[in-house]
Amino acid sequence: MAISRRIPPDHGLNARMLVVAFLLGLLYAVLVAALVAVHVGLDLIVVIAGGLLMVQYWFSDRIALFSMGGHLVTAEQEPVLHGVVDRLCALADMKKPRVAVADTDIPNAFATGRSPNNAVVCATRGLLRRLDEAELEAVLAHELSHVAHRDVAVMTIASFLGVVAGLVTRFALYAGMFGGFGERGRGRQGQNTAMLEFGIIIVSAIVYAISFLLTRALSRYRELAADRSGAILTGRPSLLASALVKVTGEMSRIPTRDLRAAEPFNAFYFTPALASRNGLSSLFSTHPSLDKRLEQLSRLEAEMNGRP
Repeated sequence: MAISRRIPPDHGLNARMLVVAFLLGLLYAVLVAALVAVHVGLDLIVVIAGGLLMVQYWFSDRIALFSMGGHLVTAEQEPVLHGVVDRLCALADMKKPRVAVADTDIPNAFATGRSPNNAVVCATRGLLRRLDEAELEAVLAHELSHVAHRDVAVMTIASFLGVVAGLVTRFALYAGMFGGFGERGRGRQGQNTAMLEFGIIIVSAIVYAISFLLTRALSRYRELAADRSGAILTGRPSLLASALVKVTGEMSRIPTRDLRAAEPFNAFYFTPALASRNGLSSLFSTHPSLDKRLEQLSRLEAEMNGRP
């Protein structure tokens, strides 16, 4: 029985994720309809975007490990790490993923792979050095929840619209620049062509911006879902809260240049290398704020202990 079957559903969180997914689909339909209406060929764009999607979908585990300097380790090489993963997989009744370690002092962890059969769970040396075994178990339970819920596949597919809209914007902009935005035509026909090109750029840019924000919102919801699932799996939400506080605090001791180098991989990480503060910047964050994550875990701890 998988993690998702062991855990009581969070109807509010699930509803928000469904709304975001619906809006992404609706936005995609609007973009396609608009481009078809103005007779813009989508064949090349869809082929390119589809190719990028398939590469990311099928090879996400290899790409992520290579990009973050991770390498697979055996039980003999990392007995504690493997032992923790073994216990959690037995609790969740799920297939054990491959286990990896990234040789960086940044305390973090990530899971990747398109399905539980192709998953990799990776911890950094910095995380292994700073957390005790119970806290490490809490973090890895969070990551295994991502695996069980197929979050890599979900987010890859959700980002497809943004890729398409971004390519449309670039193709239209390049076509306008090299074509002179209709200057080769004369009179009203040239003006109409220029207006059409500008319209395509504006519409696709707006769709890209909205899809980017919706995808980031979906990412934040899925992080909250993984926090909840992982905490219920271990039965001790306070351990995950402790790990979050410790990892976030330890981040401040890491040189800023190292954190900035790791920032592009925030979407994969247990907690972002450079977190956005509350306010407008949080709209662009892949993760909820620390306060929101701790608040959810505190409520869950009270529920599990029978406190109001």
